[in-house]
Amino acid sequence: MCSLIQKYNVPGPRYTSYPTVPYWDIDSFSSKKWEASVQKSFSESNSTEGISLYIHLPYCESLCTFCGCHKRITKRHEVEEPYINTVLKEWDLYVALFSEKPVIKELHLGGGTPTFFSPKNLKILIDGIFEKATKAKNHEFSFEGHPNNTTKEHLQVLYDVGFRRVSYGVQDYNEKVQKAIHRIQPFENVKKVTEWARKIGYTSIGHDIIFGLPHQTMEHVIETITKTKSLFPDRLAFYSYAHVPWMKGNGQRGYKDSDLPSADLKRQQYEKGKALLGQLGYAEIGMDHFALDTDELYISAQEGRLHRNFMGYTASKTQLMVGLGASSISDSWYGFAQNVKNIEEYRQLVNNNVIPVFKGHILSSEDEIIRKHILNLMCDLETSWFNEQMLFTDLPLVLARLDKMKQDGLIELNLHQLKVTPKGRPFVRNVCMAFDLRLHQKVPDTRLFSMTI
Repeated sequence: MCSLIQKYNVPGPRYTSYPTVPYWDIDSFSSKKWEASVQKSFSESNSTEGISLYIHLPYCESLCTFCGCHKRITKRHEVEEPYINTVLKEWDLYVALFSEKPVIKELHLGGGTPTFFSPKNLKILIDGIFEKATKAKNHEFSFEGHPNNTTKEHLQVLYDVGFRRVSYGVQDYNEKVQKAIHRIQPFENVKKVTEWARKIGYTSIGHDIIFGLPHQTMEHVIETITKTKSLFPDRLAFYSYAHVPWMKGNGQRGYKDSDLPSADLKRQQYEKGKALLGQLGYAEIGMDHFALDTDELYISAQEGRLHRNFMGYTASKTQLMVGLGASSISDSWYGFAQNVKNIEEYRQLVNNNVIPVFKGHILSSEDEIIRKHILNLMCDLETSWFNEQMLFTDLPLVLARLDKMKQDGLIELNLHQLKVTPKGRPFVRNVCMAFDLRLHQKVPDTRLFSMTI
């Protein structure tokens, strides 16, 4: 395994989209094209499957140095109300494009720290969204909760408006690691909010754990999973730490590269963690995710309904996902668009009745085919080209790139189908990279992506 890690541990995308953001064709993109793609997608899918909504709430009271999300650090909570008003006005701009009342199947609050906002203001936000929308019967509403500031009132208020899933950022329970990533978070805090959520009635409680963090040893990973065992969350995200200290605003220059586990140790941390989670009854879902067999994520994977987008893995697919808030990314299936990142610019554009996108990409017919293959690999660990709709001109070149992975036992490959083997599962991003035509057409800046292992 060590030689394979050395061979395949290269910078690579995480494939929450295809094409990936650095390869979007922004020169041919326009707001008019984006709005047309939204209208097309909405008319095709709203009445049959509904839409998804992602709302980015960017504020945090302190900087966690492992985080690569867009955020604004402040302790001034008077920023909440103006920001919520702007998000609701942006929603009005999208609703004006729709031909009928939107049906929301999935809604996710991300950040930043959504629980930076008061329960009262979060209720105002959600109530404002549903003044002009209805909930799908099988809706799934979720939010990211910070264990240090999520209150029982947060959980109750969001439960009362339809939320049934919450994920808590745990990362690691060791104090030295927590100090390095600026996230001091006692186990007792996580225990408290997990038990509150369960008692209130949340049906899916998730914990996010990270391996490969600065000063993190194998013992720390084992300790964190052992403590997690006592709380038995329904699902777990077991992420690889992405070290990108050159990216603006993430604070990762606060420790040295030498403070990080080696690539070999990092992979061992993952393998050990995966084995421990398996012993506890968690099944591996897609990439980086684990769930109990009672959780909807596991059920959707078994039934072939697992989907992946900018919110990560979801238990069902909607064709249209609208992102609201500064830096949010939307997906119409026919195209992607990202909002401006600066909060002041975001507010100015929305208040001038402009949907605040600043870059995006309209997919070509070839992009759509490649996207399907990569989604198949990320969700089902296999893809095929039995029918003509999955064929594309450069397929022979892709198959040639996959030959070494076949020789290394990472994939099974025949004339019309590819399957990732259990041995190849840690390298699924590398398999996807073989299909990434735009990545091979233009040599990437290695600083754009984290290492695949």
